[in-house]
Amino acid sequence: MKAAVVTVGDELLAGDTVNTNATWLCTQLTERGVTVERVTTLPDRVDDIARVVNEYHAEYDAVIVTGGLGPTHDDVTMDAVAAAFGRELEPHEEAATWLETNGGYSAADLVKGTTDLPAGARMLPNETGVAPGAVVGSVYVLPGVPDEMKTMFGRIADEFAGETNHVRFVHTSEPESSLIERFEALQSEFDVRVGSYPGDHVRVKLAATDESTVEAAVAWLEERVEPHEE
Repeated sequence: MKAAVVTVGDELLAGDTVNTNATWLCTQLTERGVTVERVTTLPDRVDDIARVVNEYHAEYDAVIVTGGLGPTHDDVTMDAVAAAFGRELEPHEEAATWLETNGGYSAADLVKGTTDLPAGARMLPNETGVAPGAVVGSVYVLPGVPDEMKTMFGRIADEFAGETNHVRFVHTSEPESSLIERFEALQSEFDVRVGSYPGDHVRVKLAATDESTVEAAVAWLEERVEPHEE
């Protein structure tokens, strides 16, 4: 399963808010065996969001969009997703009923537009907030508030599944540039994915769907690199 993550918000692009949602979602998806192939951050503009959602929906098995939900002037994500699918926004009766039953909100309590979703969308209740999420096709629309987003993702997490990835790390004090030939030999010997991440030392990530293959690759590499001593 291949997925894309889209985070929406002018505040993210301005650096006013740290984009923790993207990192958290990528971690959750990867742990479920989903390959995240694209992470994109967009401004609060309907045309931009609609264009990217339309493109990614055609390209990936699933698209998760976070942020821009609600009835205020800059909450335009639902409008954009509706536009991407050529649908109208309309009051969602199930969303209104859920908010009344579980949140104690009557229609008079809610700002106009709070429960508007793309026509035919599946509603995702917001257990820790107000604005509902939605599923349209294979596009999942979640809130931008981290606690709300995480809780809502928990309701749909089982819908994301791929082959289990087994991951191990090897830490070495050698410079990354000196490891290239050994990485090539490693991948010739074992069916593993290799990533290297330099810092005060180099972390080498080995991943595969077969656990025994990863363990064998780790043993092979550890015999051939200088270990990093903490």
